Amino acid sequence: MDIVSVDASNINTEHICCAISDKKGETCVSSKKEWMKNQFKEGLVFKKFDARGKVFIEYIPAENAWCPIEAEGYIFINCFWVSGQFKGQGYANKLLDECLNDAKAQNKKGLVILSSAKKMPFLSDPKYLEYKGFKTCDTANPYYELLYLPFQENELKPKFKDCCKNASIEDKGMVLYYTNQCPYTDKYVPLIAEIAKTKGQTIKLNKVESKEQAQNAPAPFTAYSFFYNGKFVTNEIFSGNKFAKFLEEIEV
Repeated sequence: MDIVSVDASNINTEHICCAISDKKGETCVSSKKEWMKNQFKEGLVFKKFDARGKVFIEYIPAENAWCPIEAEGYIFINCFWVSGQFKGQGYANKLLDECLNDAKAQNKKGLVILSSAKKMPFLSDPKYLEYKGFKTCDTANPYYELLYLPFQENELKPKFKDCCKNASIEDKGMVLYYTNQCPYTDKYVPLIAEIAKTKGQTIKLNKVESKEQAQNAPAPFTAYSFFYNGKFVTNEIFSGNKFAKFLEEIEV
C-alpha cells in the first residue's frame, strides 16, 4: 500500500480513516474535514495508507496544536492510529518515520505527543512510543502523560500548561468540552445531550472552536473532556449506553 497525504487539493475526495463510515456519519465526516481545511494553513499534515481503515497519522507544529502545552519548536502528533488488520505489519513505523522525516526537514527540535500511564481510549499507546524512544516530559491529572522524542540532547522539555494540570473546573453539574477535531463528537455529543434531557438533566456544552481556546482548556485532550461537579471524568466519547449507565451511577 502507498502512503497518501491528505491536503487542501484532495480532501473532498479522500477517505478520512478515523471517520464513521456509515451514511449516518456523513455529517461527522464533513465536520472533521472542515476542521482540517482550517488547520492546513496552520501546518496540519494528515498521512494515511491507501486503505479504508484506521491507519494514519495527523500532526502539526506544536505552536498551533489544539492542546494546552508549551512545546515551541516541536511537532505535535494530534492522532496516531493503526488498528485491526493493519497492526503488526510495520505500518505504524512507516507512518511515524514520515512524521520524523518531516520534522527533521523543518529543523524542528523533535516530536511530542499526548499519551497516558497505561493505554487509554483515544490516546496513543505508551508502550509503543516508549519502544520508539519517546520519554515522559510532563504529567497532568488524572492519567495524562506528555511524551517527547528530542532530536538533540539537552533540548528544552515540552510541558503542560497549568490550566490543564489539575483535572478540575469550577462549574458544577455535567460539563463537556469538545471539538470537531474528532469526527465522532458530532454524532455523540447531541446524542448524550438528548439522553440527559429525557432524564431531566442538562449538560453544559463548551465547543472549543479556536486554537486559542484549545490552548487554554482545562484538560489536555481537547477533542473530548467530560467533567462532573468540577471533577474530570473521562476523555472517552460516551456512547448512548455508556452515558445512560453514567447517569444511573450518579443517581445512586
